[in-house]
Amino acid sequence: MSQYRLNLFIQPEHAKRLDELAAKKGVSKSSIVAAALASWLSPDAGDQREAAIAKRLDRLSRQTERMERDQNIQIETLALFVRYFLTVSTPVPEAHQEAARAQGKARFEQFVEQLGRHLLRGRSLVRDVVEERHPDTARMDDAAALAEAQERAS
Repeated sequence: MSQYRLNLFIQPEHAKRLDELAAKKGVSKSSIVAAALASWLSPDAGDQREAAIAKRLDRLSRQTERMERDQNIQIETLALFVRYFLTVSTPVPEAHQEAARAQGKARFEQFVEQLGRHLLRGRSLVRDVVEERHPDTARMDDAAALAEAQERAS
């Protein structure tokens, strides 16, 4: 196959990067430039880039939808709990208000400490409960998460 000789000017930083890449890959600078030019001139190159971007955007959209769903579940759970708590809690008599505040403060501090320990474990309480109640489903979720992570890596 005959080749066409071409002299061109490029910016010094591009020349440096081209030299480094050629040395690192163990190929000639001409072959790198030829491959880049072929990719640039290929009619499929734009379609391939667009397909890759669309795939990433789809994955990001699914992740965002899952986060929105999870956030809505959390909001509804909290609202339901607050409504339940306010419905079943009896009012504290005026004479016991100070003791109730002190006990509430102590309980809150204990809650924050427990939350800190739980977060350090790196596990989700909801996930722990789901695994206890439905061990087979939890394993399927782990497999789905692993498959999704492998898809992201490719």
